[in-house]
Amino acid sequence: MRSLSAISGNSQRLDGGAMFGNAPRAVWERWITPDERHRIPLACRSMLIRDGDRWILCETGIGAFFEPSMRDRFGVVESDHRLLVELKNHGLTHQDIDVVVLSHLHFDHAGGLLSAWEEGKAPTLLFPKAQFLVGKRAWERALHPHSRDRASFIPALQPLLQASERLELIDSERSTTLGGGWRFWFSEGHTPGLMLTEVALPSGPVLYAGDLIPGVPWVHLPITMGYDRYPELLIDEKTAILQDLFARGGSLFFTHDPEVALAKVHRDDKGRFSTIHPLAHPENWS
Repeated sequence: MRSLSAISGNSQRLDGGAMFGNAPRAVWERWITPDERHRIPLACRSMLIRDGDRWILCETGIGAFFEPSMRDRFGVVESDHRLLVELKNHGLTHQDIDVVVLSHLHFDHAGGLLSAWEEGKAPTLLFPKAQFLVGKRAWERALHPHSRDRASFIPALQPLLQASERLELIDSERSTTLGGGWRFWFSEGHTPGLMLTEVALPSGPVLYAGDLIPGVPWVHLPITMGYDRYPELLIDEKTAILQDLFARGGSLFFTHDPEVALAKVHRDDKGRFSTIHPLAHPENWS
């Protein structure tokens, strides 16, 4: 039996204009209210799956690896490693996790793999028994970033993952580690090789939407982020995935939405996509 829970990691506040790309503030401010520094609240949410006797974690959020000045620069709200606290609230530690799936290796999705910042100490890799699943192209991008996104990666992380000898690079829809009932989608619009995880549940498929669709407002097809590499391509990719999920009664799991973790894909009679039946804190949902 498989079930899903939402796990909150460290939250962020980032510039609203950057998060909504070319959408005017008059539009996006109706969805999310900015603070006095023009930043909007963002979750860094992980999807925890109980799959028989295995625990599988989709992403680890931003974590607490930043030193204090960088934590302020990137709007990280909490100083402690919230993912570890939330796992403990679910009766788990990072040592219990069997598989960690990463859509890509930007710091706000993979930073939680690292121990919390301590002055004078190098970060260490957590999750000592987990297999780490990363898309092959996303891995290559992390090793050889472009000047536009170099600051989005953590230089110390890739060597630690490689040294663990528990790294599986994915270049197809399936994973040897995960087996049946799991599928990967790949997207190029946000970053090369973004890998989105779909899990089959009794209620229907659930897609961990990552940075393709970071929250409910981005379900609207024209809405993209300023951080996206190819916005027009991303819209095409988003359209194809939403059409497929809607046809199969699927749902989206949002990593960055500050209020909604999970919602069902809906399309109206004019072909416009939206979401219905939102859940803020799904727990053992199947």
